Order: sequence, then structure tokens, then C-alpha cells
Amino acid sequence: MLENRRALAGDVLLAVTAFVLVLRLNYELATTWTPGLAVGAAVLMLLRRHRPIGVLVVDVAVTAVCILLDRAPAGMFITAGVLAYNAALYSARRRPWHLAAVAYGTFCICGTISVGNAWWTSAQFGLFAFVFGGAGAGDSIRMRRAYIAEVTERARQAELTREQEARRRVMDERLRIARELHDVVAHHIAVISVHAGAADHALRGQPDKVWPVLAHIRTAADTVLEEIKAVISVLRDENEMDSTEPAPGLERLPELLDALRATGFEIRHEQRGPERELPAVADLAAYRIVQEALTNAHRYGTGSAVLDVEFTPSAVSLEITNRVAAPRPERAGSGFGLLGMRERAAAAHGTITAGPLPGGRFRVRATLPAVPVLSERPS
Repeated sequence: MLENRRALAGDVLLAVTAFVLVLRLNYELATTWTPGLAVGAAVLMLLRRHRPIGVLVVDVAVTAVCILLDRAPAGMFITAGVLAYNAALYSARRRPWHLAAVAYGTFCICGTISVGNAWWTSAQFGLFAFVFGGAGAGDSIRMRRAYIAEVTERARQAELTREQEARRRVMDERLRIARELHDVVAHHIAVISVHAGAADHALRGQPDKVWPVLAHIRTAADTVLEEIKAVISVLRDENEMDSTEPAPGLERLPELLDALRATGFEIRHEQRGPERELPAVADLAAYRIVQEALTNAHRYGTGSAVLDVEFTPSAVSLEITNRVAAPRPERAGSGFGLLGMRERAAAAHGTITAGPLPGGRFRVRATLPAVPVLSERPS
């Protein structure tokens, strides 16, 4: 909108200039001609963006008629130069020199017919400069704009192509890693399975031959671990520090509670049953569920929570309850925390429930197996 207003203001200013210029330079013409030519020049300037070729043709035609009538209008020659510039700049076709040649040739032919050799004076150098100089300047600016537009478009296409190529390479790398992992794991697990069957057979009839079979199993297991490590290593950052810290479990629960209490969050912790070692998956899931549930209680609760942990011979039960504070828009959750807890419980072959209780409370209850769960189907 602002650019259109500036263009209109420029056209109006140019029209006024052309009007004054024609009146000033054509004072020697008849009185009835000069105002009409001035108004015509102003109108042509206003229409120059909409009909770049048409206004130049009209200007050349009017000027040619004036020349034939021995009324050569100096102001219209300058207007012709401006319109030649405009035609070269805004024309859809590349023909600025043709337009300039036609305009200048028309003037010369009409001038020769009107006054003969008297037309060919040093003043023609000025007319030639106005017409061809205007067309040349317009063509130069048009070509520069086209060049800038072309460079900008090429840069945009290059950026788009770069992004597409990057995405394609990422997809190709993911497919390659997936294929490598499939080939490595499938092959060596099959080898281990075959040797395990041979070991079972050897134990039944020839126990002394089981040791070479077990050695093959160990070699295959070591090989698959090394190959998986080689494949996965491409996903790690070369500047990443190797972490030797074990995965967290319920043994680190006191550290978690102390960190939350340090923020002013009150936690009442109760534990029943003798503490026992849990499977790695269940231990990690229990810790993460407690961590997420207490974090939610701290964020959406009234400042306190109760954590109950109960160990039984076959499972560990976790229950986290807290009072819910009044809802606030800036504390609205995404729901991914509860989804993550359910996924962790499912991965450990456990169960979890989460939901509101009467009295404005919220409870998360999870039960995870305390013994390894065999997911294989019996053969």
C-alpha cells in the first residue's frame, strides 16, 4: 500500500513537471496549442505505468503532427525521452532500441518533410540523446531488476534444495541404520539360537561337547554387540562426553525427595515391606514415574504430596497423591507426562492409573513386577 502511494505521488509530480515544462518551452507556439499540449503531456505521464507503449505512440504521433505543421514543440521532445525510458522499463518485451529508433526516425522524417535540410542541425544531437538515452536507461534498470529477481529466486531455490537434500540424507541415513541393525541383529541372534539349541542337545547326551558350543554363543554375542556399537556410534556427537553414570532407580529416591524439598515442596514419604532389588526396567520405570508424578504435583498442586511405596514378594506399588490447586492458564499441561508414565509402566509389564479423587485430590498409582517377566512364548 505504501509503495503504491509513493508511485502515485511520483506520477503526479512528474505530470505537473511535464505540464510546466511544456508551457515554459513552447511559449512561442500559438496560444491554443500550448495549453492543450501541456495537458496532454501531463495525462500521458499519469498513464505511463498502465500503457507504456501506448502513451509513447501517442506522444510521438502528436509531436510528429506538430512538426509537420511547423510547430516543433521542444517540451514534447523531452516528454518523448521520458516515455521512451518508461516503455523500456515497463514493457513486457525486450524492444527498447526498436521503440527509440521508431520514435527518433519518425521525428526526423517529419522534420525533413517539413523544413528540409534545416532540420539537420546540432539540436538533433540533443533529441537523439533524449530518446535513446531514456530508452537505454530504462533498459538498464529493467535488466538490473530482472537480474536481482533472478539471483533472489536462485538463492531461494538453492536454500529449498539444500533443505530437501538434508532431509533426504537424514532419511537415507535412518534407513541405512535400520537396515544395518536388522541385518546385524537378525543374523547373530539366529546364530546364537542355533548354538543354544546345539548346547541343549549336547547337555542331554554329550556334556563334554557343550563348551565349544558355548564359546560360539559368546563369540556371536560379542560380535553383535560390537557391530551394534559401530552402527549406533554414528548417531552420537563426537564432542559428547561418555557417561558412566548408571540409570537411576529407587535407590536414588532420597536424592530426588531432598531436591524437591529444597524448593519448599512438602513430601510425606511412607514405605512398607522390605526393600528389594528390582529388574532394571522396572527399577528405572518406578523412579521415572515417581519423578514425573511428584513434578506434576509440585506444578499443579497446593505445595504438598504423599508418596507411598510398598514392596511385596511379586511387585512394587507406588502411589502419589496431592491436592489440586485452582487451574491457571499459564500452568496448563500438555498431557505428555501422563502418557510417558503409561508407556514406562507398559514397558516394565506393569499397570498404572491416574485421575482425580473426591475432595479435590489427584492420585497416580502404579504396580510394577518385582521379578523378571519372560515375554517369550514357550516353544
